[in-house]
Amino acid sequence: MRTWPVTYADPHEFEAGFAALRAEFEIPVGFPPETIAAAATARPTRIERRDLRDVPFVAIDPPGARDLDQIYHATRQGEGYMVLYAIADVASFVRPEDPVDEEARRRGVTIYAPDRRSPLHPPVMSEGSASLLPGVERAAVVWRITLDGSGLVTGTDVTRATVRNRSALTYADVQRQVDAEDTEPALGLLREIGQLRQEAESARGGVSLNLPSQYVANRDGTYVIEYDVPLPVENWNAQISLLTGIAAAELMTQAGIGLLRTLPAPSAKTLGTLRRKSRALDVPFPDDMSYAEWVRSLDTTSPACLALLNQATSGLRGAGYQAVDDDPPPHAAIAAPYTHVTAPLRRLVDRFTTEIALAICAGDEPAPWAVEAIEWLPSVMGRTVQKERRFGQAILDFTEALVMRHRVGETFSAVVVDVEPDRITLQLTEPAIVTESHRTDLHLGDEVTVRLVVCDTSSRTVRFEVI
Repeated sequence: MRTWPVTYADPHEFEAGFAALRAEFEIPVGFPPETIAAAATARPTRIERRDLRDVPFVAIDPPGARDLDQIYHATRQGEGYMVLYAIADVASFVRPEDPVDEEARRRGVTIYAPDRRSPLHPPVMSEGSASLLPGVERAAVVWRITLDGSGLVTGTDVTRATVRNRSALTYADVQRQVDAEDTEPALGLLREIGQLRQEAESARGGVSLNLPSQYVANRDGTYVIEYDVPLPVENWNAQISLLTGIAAAELMTQAGIGLLRTLPAPSAKTLGTLRRKSRALDVPFPDDMSYAEWVRSLDTTSPACLALLNQATSGLRGAGYQAVDDDPPPHAAIAAPYTHVTAPLRRLVDRFTTEIALAICAGDEPAPWAVEAIEWLPSVMGRTVQKERRFGQAILDFTEALVMRHRVGETFSAVVVDVEPDRITLQLTEPAIVTESHRTDLHLGDEVTVRLVVCDTSSRTVRFEVI
């Protein structure tokens, strides 16, 4: 992780700016009283549940997380493995068309800002009664997925259960334990299973870009811009979530009912552009090489390949949701049918898809409220996810402008990461800023020096010139 600390701005300036952005993007602050009251009194449905309180589940999340959607456990089973993935049973707390449900339909997703979050459900539920917090019994939906020695799925079951989370660990905690080989067996298996699933993803033709992410964080009262490469454990943990989504999609496609997360394959035009840029940097991308093979071939230590990895994101655009039909499309990055079922506290769609999966496994007809949602969920999720992305980019743009305003006139090192006919995109080496220039005489991968010439917080504009 590279961290760029803020040294010139008062934290209150940040928070005032974040509040103004919430108003601009109509991000909800707080909940209506009737929603809070309904959430505070909600209790899980009294139904028969499997007793899995003795399973030593653990949560693996970012530091300070309280809205815990998932807890994990795994064991060896013969030459293969058994993964138990417990998910918060939000549908047992939220009744169709009650105040909590109606407000969640308006919000769609939890939206995070550096100073506060705008949760999908009231915190009394999302960080309390429904959250899989450590040391307490909780209602959960537990996925039991068996794998062979290659990490391929051999069986899937999902049922409601009572569980107990043994501990809440951060990614850094788990990475240290695994690296030191001083951890419980289930966490050691997380690496083993995660790596097998990464190999299976490659064999399917899937691809994970694993690009460094740029974001604003609050570290002990100081706002910082961080430029972070995921730890290996984050990718292994993500593979468990992907495994569950793939298994759920398989259930739905076999039953002919459900809602899939989809992503179209890169278009011929996009692939042509990527091949042209790859040739310009003398990096092989022959016509008989697939997009996924090309991405995996890129050397992330090379400035030229890092520039191409940034370009590779153009091949992973257009994600959406689609009802299961006779010919369900795969998710291009995963190279398999896939659905969202692992984050119901933070993402609306997961509550409905989980209910459908439970019914399929039980041999029952899915609840009408879950089936009816298949029609309207794609538009609600599309609208709210787009708002979340636009708000997140505005937060980043505002923060960059605020902390750079005292550095107008200074020079910085940068790399050209995109070239278009009328502009180029530059990534500064330090601080972690991406910007554009109208220079047209530069090439992908060029290392240049730039000067900060404009910094305007009101328009969230930071502009550099190449010198």
